[in-house]
This record gives sequence, structure tokens and C-alpha cells, in this order.
Amino acid sequence: MKSGIISLCLIVLLTSTAMAQKSYPTMGKIIYEDPSFEKLLSKDARIEVLASGFEWSEGPVWVKEGGYLLFSDVPKNKVYKWDEKEGLSVFLEPSGYTGRGVYSDEPGSNGLIIDNKGRLVSCEHGDRRISAMPLSVGGKITLADNFEGKRFNSPNDIVQHSNGDYYFTDPPYGLAKKHEDPTREIPHFGVYRIHKDGKVTMQVSDLSRPNGLAFSPDSKTLYVAQSDPEKSIWMAYPIDASGNAGKGKLIYDATAMGKRGVPGLPDGLKIDRDGNLWSSGPGGMLIISPAGKLLGRIEMGELTSNCAWGNDGSTLYMTVDGYVCRVKTNTKGAGW
Repeated sequence: MKSGIISLCLIVLLTSTAMAQKSYPTMGKIIYEDPSFEKLLSKDARIEVLASGFEWSEGPVWVKEGGYLLFSDVPKNKVYKWDEKEGLSVFLEPSGYTGRGVYSDEPGSNGLIIDNKGRLVSCEHGDRRISAMPLSVGGKITLADNFEGKRFNSPNDIVQHSNGDYYFTDPPYGLAKKHEDPTREIPHFGVYRIHKDGKVTMQVSDLSRPNGLAFSPDSKTLYVAQSDPEKSIWMAYPIDASGNAGKGKLIYDATAMGKRGVPGLPDGLKIDRDGNLWSSGPGGMLIISPAGKLLGRIEMGELTSNCAWGNDGSTLYMTVDGYVCRVKTNTKGAGW
């Protein structure tokens, strides 16, 4: 009997150890442009592939209450859920287009956040709106779908300010004919603000392809990535006490990288606790200091769309074309 108990305990121990040490395939490599980058990402860091087979993964967000990741597959009109124990499952379908028939090649949700009420807030390409949905019971409501009576193009990415207002970008990527689509109603590709009373105001109107956006740790600066191959840049806009954006300044220009044939454009981004930008861009992920210095890169070998902090705030999750990946960092996301 004693021998049997010992054997059983050994089996349980080995099983538990195997689960704790679950192994994932890896991809990509880390490039150190500045010696200080090693303080943020160790040279032995592994870029793990958690799931694959997507058409274009986007908009990752970590749900702290529950400990899982949500992300969009924009062409498939789905939001997926991934967690360490259960793996991958469909969380929401349809995610961004509730009409019938074919709308465009990117009809689904794109950027996702969990707002200060615990709701899933989505940028919906096909339905051309910003929606909010309680995670536990479902049931979407529209936060905004127009500016001065004119429908948005295709809301792309969103962030919430510490004051509760939402800021989002509205490029043409979800429209069937993109910038030439006849259903366009707004001449600009803007950055908008949804005030707490539901009012929508335009904050930035002079970007050709606004895409990812994020706030600095003190919420006083709004960073916006522009996905234009002719002007692949990151801009910084001061946010005044009333929440309005001031005149922007250039933080980093990656146009030359694209001109050299490095695939990818500035896209989704997040900020760490020190104010560094972790953004998708040419070649994968670019890590840029708030002063505009390129610290390092995560070369993924695939087009990279977006990222999110997760777990205890030190793990960076990345949506990479048909993959979802993660890497453990030595920092934490702003607000963790």
C-alpha cells in the first residue's frame, strides 16, 4: 500500500510539473539597438507561439478578471479567447459586422479594450461603430457611430483616458474599397474623442492613416501611429486639462525602413511604466523611448499588428498575422 501511495504521488507530481512547464514553439528574434534595451528584455527571452491559423489577428486585450486574452480575427469577423488552461476558443461571432452578405475583406472587430466599467469595448469595421458589451452577460450597446451626423469610416483602435473618455482612430481599412469607397461620409481619417456625455469631437484631422494609439503613464500625452508607407511615423499630442489634444510632434519616423523593403507599418502600440512605446512596425515590434530613440526590435518574420500587456503586466502578447505570441519582459505595462 505504501509503495502504491508513493507511486501515485510521483505520478501526480510529474503531471503537475509537466503542466507547469508547458512548452510552446518559438519564432522571431530580438535585436538590441541600444544597450539599455537589455534592461527591458533579456537576451535569453523566448518568443512563444500560443496559437496559429488565423487570417489576420488583431486587437489583443488581457482580461484581468479571469486571466485570459481576447483578440480579433478581423477578416473572420470573430473574437477569440485564449487562456493557459483551456487554450483557444471562439468568444464572439459576429464581432464587427452584423449584416448579411459580404461587406469587405475586413468586416470584423479590430481594436479591443476593457474599459473602467469592465466592459469589452470594440472598434467595429463592418458596423462602423464603437460598441461596449458586458463580459458576463453580453448585449452590445453603441457608444458612437457618427461624427456630426456622418458615419465613421471603420473605427480601428481605441484607448480610454484616465478621465473616462475614449479616444479612437478611424482610417478606411474596413471599407470595401478603402479610401475610394463610395459609402465614405467623412473626408478625414481622424482621431476622435467620445466624451462621458456621448458627444464626439475630432481631436486630430491631419493624419493620412491614423492607426494604433496609447496614452503615456501620466495620461498627458497621446501617441498615435500612422500606417502610411509614404510617412510611417509615430506622433505625440499633448492632452490639456480639459482632455483636448494640442499640436502634435514627431516621435519616430520609420519610413526609411519600409523603403528598404522591411515589411510592415506602424500599427498597434502599448506603453510601459517608464513611458517607452512598444509598437508594431516594420519588421515586427519596435521599442521606442519617449524621447524618440529606437531601443530595440523584436523581429517576427511576419507582419505584426498589435500587442497587449498581460498576466502580471510583464508579459507582452502580440498578434502577428496568423499567430498569437508572447514574450516575458523585465518591465510592466503602464497602469499595472
